[in-house]
Amino acid sequence: MARIFSGIQPSGELHIGNWLGAVRNWVNLQYDFESFYAIVDLHAVTTGATDPGQLAQQTMDMAIGLLSAGIDPEQATLFVQSHVPAHSELMWLLNAVTPVGDLERMTQYKDKSRGLKSIPAGLLNYPILQAADILLYRADTVPVGEDQFQHLELARKIARRWNQRFGGGEAFFPEPVARKTEAVRVMGLDGKGKMSKSQGNTVGLLDSPDDIWQKLRPAMTDPARKTRKDPGDPDVCNIFALHGHFSSADTCSMVAEQCRTAGWGCLDCKRVLADNISERFAPMRERAQELKADPQRVTELLARGAEHAAAIANETLGGVQERMGLLPPSVVSSTA
Repeated sequence: MARIFSGIQPSGELHIGNWLGAVRNWVNLQYDFESFYAIVDLHAVTTGATDPGQLAQQTMDMAIGLLSAGIDPEQATLFVQSHVPAHSELMWLLNAVTPVGDLERMTQYKDKSRGLKSIPAGLLNYPILQAADILLYRADTVPVGEDQFQHLELARKIARRWNQRFGGGEAFFPEPVARKTEAVRVMGLDGKGKMSKSQGNTVGLLDSPDDIWQKLRPAMTDPARKTRKDPGDPDVCNIFALHGHFSSADTCSMVAEQCRTAGWGCLDCKRVLADNISERFAPMRERAQELKADPQRVTELLARGAEHAAAIANETLGGVQERMGLLPPSVVSSTA
């Protein structure tokens, strides 16, 4: 069975943008691939913007969200990145075959470093850690959106360079292939950009029905629709775009017609959407409550995942160390 790796930063509880953009894809792929899914907390500290007082809880919240969303520990290996130290060590070793120029050309590095007075080295080296994440499990496939294609191509280049220099004529690292995910860019409720917890414009997967409604009520709609009697254009309305993900085709047709004819006001449209989102994620909310009431169960599942991941990661790392000529610890201990 082909092996797949993907990671998600511990931003706290999942929102519908996470679900549509990545998590539902993970749930489906776990049955077709040997799947490794990491909560990448080391990536989260890259710029130093993460609150140390919240990171551990956000990691737990993300684990609960993923398990509630359908990641099955019997089907996939779910773990916390920092619980497998080999990620950091392989990253350091891959620095040996990664020119600084390649890192400086990364579009995300340019975007995120723009305007910073002091650029953290971690921001520059971020793609090497991503490459280590993937290559450590010798993954064949990586599900990625368009914003990560460049980083995956660099990981392929790093694998190729390392194989040429240290592989002894063998392809020790497979060059991972992109599995393109459906391009789902979910706009935030304020209509000003991508849905993001840092912007406070999200609907959480585990939000209560009332919370969902309270968030949707003030959400941006067709800006040209000034009054209840004005007809609207669903094609420019973010709320209607969300209906496309959470409402049936018949409901979407009805909503569009009511919008164009001013048969409904925007609150009517939002009420239907709120009910549909709430219904869709009701089983997840129930499962999350069970897990929140038993945090020991969550930590045990993460520990089991890390143990399985580490067994494979350490084997890969040992092969890398041997081929790069590092002295094995066993030799040192035997001569002491």
